Amino acid sequence: QVQLVESGGGLVQAGGSLRLSCAASGRTFSTYTMGWFRQAPGKEREFVAAVGWTLSYADSVKGRFTISRDNAKNTVYLQMNSLKPEDTAVYYCAAVSGRGQVRDSRLYDYWGQGTQVTVSS
Repeated sequence: QVQLVESGGGLVQAGGSLRLSCAASGRTFSTYTMGWFRQAPGKEREFVAAVGWTLSYADSVKGRFTISRDNAKNTVYLQMNSLKPEDTAVYYCAAVSGRGQVRDSRLYDYWGQGTQVTVSS
């Protein structure tokens, strides 16, 4: 029903910036909560940010990352500034119907394949 494709990952030095994009299929994009999660080697997948009726951020990225959406383009973005080595991970875009704020990855129905973000010190 919904397909997600992430892009924009890469290698950046600490203090730099990247913008991730997630392109979604379908015409009901505006009714979905969209989230970003990340998973580092040897660690569990963790919540990063989500946008539904309002915006939600993990404490570790608040003030540095910004999630936004362009419903006309069926795209959600994650602007990442002041990147730190601990931000290194595979970043995943996810979607769930409705606009409630969702921080638990188990509640999302649709996932992209992920994009690698590497921050060097």
